[in-house]
Amino acid sequence: MDSFFRTHAYLVEHTNAPVRRVLMDEIDWNERLIGIKGTRGVGKTTFLLQYAKEHFGSKDRRCLYVNMNNFYFQGRGIADFAGEFVGQGGQVLLIDQVFKQPNWSRELRECYDKYPQLKIVFTGSSVMRLKEENPELNGVVKSYNLRGFSFREYLNLKAHTHFEPLTLDDIVNNHEAIAKDIVQQVDPTAFFEDYLHHGFYPFFLENRNFMENLLKTMNMMTEVDILLIKQIELKYLTKIKKLFYLLALNGPQAPNISKLADEIDTSRATVMNYIKYLADARLINLIYNPGQQFPKKPSKVMMHNPNLMYVIYPITSSTQEVMETFFVNTLWKDHLVNQGDKDHCYLVDNKLRFRVCDALVADKSRNAIGTIYARYHQKIGHGDQIPLWLLGMLY
Repeated sequence: MDSFFRTHAYLVEHTNAPVRRVLMDEIDWNERLIGIKGTRGVGKTTFLLQYAKEHFGSKDRRCLYVNMNNFYFQGRGIADFAGEFVGQGGQVLLIDQVFKQPNWSRELRECYDKYPQLKIVFTGSSVMRLKEENPELNGVVKSYNLRGFSFREYLNLKAHTHFEPLTLDDIVNNHEAIAKDIVQQVDPTAFFEDYLHHGFYPFFLENRNFMENLLKTMNMMTEVDILLIKQIELKYLTKIKKLFYLLALNGPQAPNISKLADEIDTSRATVMNYIKYLADARLINLIYNPGQQFPKKPSKVMMHNPNLMYVIYPITSSTQEVMETFFVNTLWKDHLVNQGDKDHCYLVDNKLRFRVCDALVADKSRNAIGTIYARYHQKIGHGDQIPLWLLGMLY
């Protein structure tokens, strides 16, 4: 146990989260069992350590961070370890990569039942279905999702600003005044292109090649998150990777399921399942017509965020495709985004009709009644024209 505390102290002392994530204040920390889901590379480990640093510091033995990658846990269960921790006065156990432990959900439920004085906060992959696939956790776990950096978080980091998150209603109703206030402090458009290229994943801060690191992360999403958690045989890995590559090459459009099935030599049903796994892993986003959802065929498949579009060779994505991918990704956290009735149009929360367009190009649909125009290449909008970058301030 002392070895774990030494590791905990070192990690907490050397944790320096440059951006305080919004999720830190959205979580109800009074809950006894809290799951933090998120795709690889979005900062789940840093998030746990930052929580320990803020609430306990590095020397307080009431809190302990452990990683299930440690071989020690191959011979010892979580519940047994938690019992020893509680016996030494432990109150908060932070468990990273919980899915690496066999029978992790039953072990967590045993901890919940046996140690009412213990709080457990654990991280897991976005592929995990905490409640649907682990009925023993129903009613006892509170699940949250940690996303990659928003444009707001990236801007605050790079420009040393302190902008707070906005609501979609704020932006729609007061976007001109809000944008003017922001532009007086910083030119957000000077940072927007860099964010689209490499700002979503916090590891752009590391002294490593971002694109190589992102490729490695994407491979881990398929090789570990999808195969391990979904219990898929290794021999099918190449099919999943090829499917992802084909979807990326095809760009934002409705997938031809029959053609994809032929190209990766599998059934249509399997293609649909693989597409869902890729969406759960946050590699792609699925856009449906209003009122539809999986297992229906999506009306459009897009990359999950623009960073992914720059790393897959030889994709040459148009600016319009990149901007629409940003639009869907930034709204996806708290809003329902469906396919609109025309190209480049989206229905948000079944009520707001958005069209993503270039402010430098004349738009023939400019006078469409009830449409909000999310325009790129624009700093400040007016009326029904909102600068696209401003939607990046939603979280």
